[in-house]
Amino acid sequence: MNEQGRVRNITDLAKLAGVSPGTVSRALADSPLIARLTRARIQKIAKEHDFRPNVMARNLRIRRAGAIGALMPSVHEAEHGPSDPIKMRLFGHLADALTDRGYDLILSRVVSDSHNWLNRAAESGRFDGLILIGHSQQFEALDALASRYLPLVVWDADSPGQAHCSVGSDHRKGGELAAQHLIDRGCRHFAFIGDDNVTELSERIAGCRTALVTAGLDDALSILPMHSVAQTIHPALVDWLDQTKSASRGIIASTDMVALGVLQSLNAQGVSVPDDVRIVGYGDLPFAVHTIPALTTVRPDLSAVAAKIVEQLFRRIDGEDAPSVMIEPNLLIRQSS
Repeated sequence: MNEQGRVRNITDLAKLAGVSPGTVSRALADSPLIARLTRARIQKIAKEHDFRPNVMARNLRIRRAGAIGALMPSVHEAEHGPSDPIKMRLFGHLADALTDRGYDLILSRVVSDSHNWLNRAAESGRFDGLILIGHSQQFEALDALASRYLPLVVWDADSPGQAHCSVGSDHRKGGELAAQHLIDRGCRHFAFIGDDNVTELSERIAGCRTALVTAGLDDALSILPMHSVAQTIHPALVDWLDQTKSASRGIIASTDMVALGVLQSLNAQGVSVPDDVRIVGYGDLPFAVHTIPALTTVRPDLSAVAAKIVEQLFRRIDGEDAPSVMIEPNLLIRQSS
């Protein structure tokens, strides 16, 4: 301790408490390796002297960065970018879960045009673990990194044969829920609006087909590969509406934003929802309850997904080979269906 009696560092505090600096360090970290009464006594002395350990120095000593990197690879579709509302909600849940564990979340937009982009992030020393938000179809790079870098979790559906850990919403189940709901509402012709080259959307389409085949409607699904829907009806949607005029029709939109565009387009053409066409979206974005009519939608439980991502990541940081997990979504029934 210095001449003024101030506790400047862990060594000073250790002398005052009559223990080793290592014991002080563990006690301030609330380590169960130190007896409870000893921990409480050291923490009380630290509080009385207004002592706060130098977190940056401690992290350097124990090789802990105190931060988790959330990497978002560059992709081609604007709707999957960093401003995507579902991603932004996920980031919020991840930040909350990591804050509870004393970690920061650092969002990094990366260019994935090089095979080495994942390695650079893992070897940078900036992060104690990585969460990948979308993978831009780079399964080989992910599996290669996962074979030697354990603290990596990908936000995505589980794919057969993958080596990396992923946590995501069960998109196949989401598609099945949407289609089954429309079947129950009496629909007999169906359109899925979205890019079927995107893995999560192809999973939802597969789920839709499962429900339709079970109902004996094997050939009732049309895929309209639109990336967005403008204020006027897209030609492919017009053609589908013309071909199914006499049938009860249901539309499954890839996102709530796409569903909103469909609602606006149908309204402009005088097509009534849900009387003429029933619509189900995906995402349960805040505006979904305010559309006219209010939007039926499949809601991925992003809070549960984020909690599981963080749980699996910290299991892997601790050296455990935590497996992939899928979280079931929920169907919220409103007036559009």
